[in-house]
Amino acid sequence: MLRSFLIVCSLSVIIHYVVSEQPFNPQSPLVKCSFLPFEFIDCQDPVDHKGNATAQREMEHGCLKFGGMKYHEVEKAKVVCSALPNIECYGNRTFLRDGVPCIKYSNQYFTTTLLYSILLGFLGMDRFCLGQTGTAVGKLLTVGGLGIWWVVDVVLLVLNYMTPEDSNWNPYV
Repeated sequence: MLRSFLIVCSLSVIIHYVVSEQPFNPQSPLVKCSFLPFEFIDCQDPVDHKGNATAQREMEHGCLKFGGMKYHEVEKAKVVCSALPNIECYGNRTFLRDGVPCIKYSNQYFTTTLLYSILLGFLGMDRFCLGQTGTAVGKLLTVGGLGIWWVVDVVLLVLNYMTPEDSNWNPYV
């Protein structure tokens, strides 16, 4: 049994080597690795170039900026992907995949922050959670601007004008 398993494994390696040396045949059962759907590949996180366009041109992948609240504001970039180990495909198993959105999610949850704003907003808890420490201390010392600042912040949160300082909202509650 072990011997037949080793023979099958060695044959699959030989067949894979022979297939990869031949030109791509679109009628073959193998798909190009770069055409595999996201379920069958593992992609790295986009490289953050922090606004350095020269570095992005040299690497040919990565993001200049992350974030954006609207679809057209989010930059799309190339990332390094590789086919999962037991997936058979044609060509190089590591490749660049284009069209990946440049979004980083922090540990900021919109629903949690909204609840903090409604229940403890007069103490500045919502601003502390969003990383806006300076205004949070001011809100704490003035008890939510005598209630006015508290109501304004709830409205700003609901209208998406007040967001985390470091990145986008985490979409999962």
